[in-house]
Formats: sequence, C-alpha cells, structure tokens
Amino acid sequence: MNGALLHNLLLFGRVLRGVGIDVNPGRMIDLVSAFGLIDIGRRSDFYHAARSLLVHRRDDLARFDIAFDLFWQRRDPLARPSARVIGEVPARPQMFAPPLPGHPSTETKEGESDKPPSIEARMTYSDDEILRHKDFGDMTPAELTAVRSMMEQIVWRVNERRTRRLRPGRGALVDLRRTVRRNLRYGGEVLDWAQREPKVKPRPLVIIADVSGSMERYTRLLLLFTYGLAQTFGQKVEAFVFSTRLTRITRQLEQRNLDHALTDVARAVPDWSGGTRIGEALHSFNFDWGRRVLGHGALTLVISDGWDRGDISMLREEIARLQRNSRRLIWLNPLLGAPDYEPLTRGIQAALPFIDDFLPVHNLDSLDALAKHLARLSERRPERKQQTSMLRGALRT
Repeated sequence: MNGALLHNLLLFGRVLRGVGIDVNPGRMIDLVSAFGLIDIGRRSDFYHAARSLLVHRRDDLARFDIAFDLFWQRRDPLARPSARVIGEVPARPQMFAPPLPGHPSTETKEGESDKPPSIEARMTYSDDEILRHKDFGDMTPAELTAVRSMMEQIVWRVNERRTRRLRPGRGALVDLRRTVRRNLRYGGEVLDWAQREPKVKPRPLVIIADVSGSMERYTRLLLLFTYGLAQTFGQKVEAFVFSTRLTRITRQLEQRNLDHALTDVARAVPDWSGGTRIGEALHSFNFDWGRRVLGHGALTLVISDGWDRGDISMLREEIARLQRNSRRLIWLNPLLGAPDYEPLTRGIQAALPFIDDFLPVHNLDSLDALAKHLARLSERRPERKQQTSMLRGALRT
C-alpha cells in the first residue's frame, strides 16, 4: 500500500469519528489487513470492505455513505461543498482525498501537486473536560447530545455475589465426578484432582427515579443513565419512576433503540413532571414489587432531590422498610454536587438515617464515581450508627 492511501485512510477515520461513528484503531487495522483480499482499485470492493469493518450500528449506515461519497472523490478547490450535512463534518475542500488508485481521474495534470491533502487538527480535549464537570441542568441541547455519546463510554460493573451453586475452579472443594473421569487415563489411579468453587453473579439493581417537576432539569439525562444500566445488565435491572404514583418502566427500557425506549417511557408515565409523594411511591413499591425484585441481595438506587409534598411519617417508615429489604440502599441526589448544598428538605432529613450511601449524580464525573463505587462495594454492610454519623459529617464539611 502506498503512503498516500494510508494517510488518506487515517484522515477518513478522523472524519468518521467527527460525525459520531465509533471508529477505533483496531478497526482501521482490520481494514488495512483486508486490502490484501480485495482489489482496492475497484471502488465497490473498497466501499463494501470499509463499510462492513468500520460500521457496527445500523443508525450509522446513512452517515457513513454520505461521508464516503464526500471524502473519496476529487473536488474543485473553489467549489462549495455539498449542502448535505452529516453531523459535525467540517466543510473544508482540503479534506477531500484523491480517488482510489486505478480510478480514471488519478492522473495528475501538469503542474498539479501530488501531495496528500492536509487536514486542520482541532483539539477537543478541553471541551470534553468542561462537559465532564458541567452540571446536567445547565447544559444546552447541543451539549446534552455530546454528553449522551460520552455516557455510552462509561463501563458499568456491579459487585458480584456468591451463590450456592458451584463451578469448576481452584476452590477447596473436591469435584469427585470430574476427578474420576479425569483420571481414567491413568488406569483409575488418582493423580489429578479436580476442584470446585462457588459461582458468582452480578447483584440485581433496582432503580427508583424521581420524575417530578423539581427534577425536570435532570430527568432526561438520568433516564439515559438508567437505560445504559438496563442495556448493560439486562434482566438484572428493574427500573421504576415516580412523581405522585409509581410506574414500572423495565419493559420499555429493554428496547435496543434508545429513542423508541424513551418515547414509550413518556407514554407509560401518567404523572410526568407532577408533584412529589416519595412515601406513597415507596409504599407502592414495597408492597407491590418488593418481594419480586429485591431478592438475591439486590442493590437499590433511589434518584431524587428529596423535595416531598406527601406524608413524612410514611416516607420514614417506607424508606426504613426498603433499606431492610435491600442489600444496600444508595440515594443519588443531583443537588448534592453543589458546594453550598445542605440537607434541608424534609424528605432528605427523614430518609438520611436509613441511607447507606448518599452520592451526587449531577455530571459525568459523578457518574464515573458511581460506576467505580458500584464495582468496589464491600460485601458487608457498615453498621447503621457508624454510617449515619459518616454521612452527616460529610454533609457538614
């Protein structure tokens, strides 16, 4: 492969990443390796090889086709680019590469430079860093779109639990059946012992999110966060939302298409952006769903700012019941990220003694911290009095 084509491939990869297609170095290496199996002088062979190896989502096919047509053709330097817009593709004539080798128009005219086209590099690290620290409630629609793609890069892992089942491994228990079968080759003499160890599984996650009017600024991003967990852990995630009543949205979030899932969630929730009755919502969850979804050491995430217009005594009673039935109760508050935040709402004051972990969820950094926290959760729950004093001490500081 000549150096000009390889250089243009790298530029093409930048263009694809600029329009939102996930193109990593491994996929580009696969494409270069595939050139030994095709005739790269044929445009159709080159196109189909690049499309099959670089595009892995159906939604990206149309953007790839337009980017391919715009990039791999000669353009008049004085002509304006096509009016078709593909996300954030820079409309600079110098970005369009020469046609592939073997194309009739590859012959250079006299006096024409044969240097590869140049590209203007743009540093995006600082913009991404600003978005990571910016509060979800203060973002513009364009920033929300950028954050949506950045949220997909968060790796979610949940602390695993030991089950009563055993699997082949290096444990202290002897697997007699496998030991006998393995040593038949030695005439029945036991020379190779087979062990078993406890089988582990991810803990179930139960998410109960507040979609009342006071949470409206954060609702969409937190639903994206919930959708990401549901897609990562599948049937291990149960999701509910509440305002004045509780609604289960687990089935809606099982869809592979995010926009369709969010549309179905909006249709299923009758009290969107309404008042807040946390106690009544938790009462409905505890008595209608608790026995079904809180088994096997489930972790419960409650997402709310704590503003409540319901019965505080009911909230205190139901949050205590929820904490007893959960392996760990984690309360995520988007207001906790503010430096001057104090737990003054009566909902938070009633729930605070029964919360195992009180964490912020207001920007991308807080989501990263939550992902690390879920992955390293200890097997043993801390003592109640000690945990409560730790939370109150943290809030005072």
